[in-house]
Amino acid sequence: MALMEQNWDNTDRAATDNPLGGIKRGWHEIKAVYEKLFHLDGTYRFEFYDYTLHKFRAIFYVVGRERGFLSNQATELDMTIRTTRVFCFEGERWKRVHPHGSIDDAQLLAAYQAAVL
Repeated sequence: MALMEQNWDNTDRAATDNPLGGIKRGWHEIKAVYEKLFHLDGTYRFEFYDYTLHKFRAIFYVVGRERGFLSNQATELDMTIRTTRVFCFEGERWKRVHPHGSIDDAQLLAAYQAAVL
């Protein structure tokens, strides 16, 4: 979590919209969603791929896909997520200000949420 905090905008302007937490605003709310995933009793891995990068002065965004695997005592899931990530340059480094993720398959989305939340 410490490394994520270094790479996220820690202000209230950060926002996320993802399959686990829906819309969350500010680092405090966003952090709570990732803590649930990181404390999962099981294993998971995700890979960002098939992406394009678009840069405009102090902002860049990346549009792509994630694939991965999640397993715990109750389930094993092959994950597919459409993803957009937005970063803003702040002083000396890029900071993440917004990711958006969508799972097209409603049954996969429900199973993912049940496994983590």
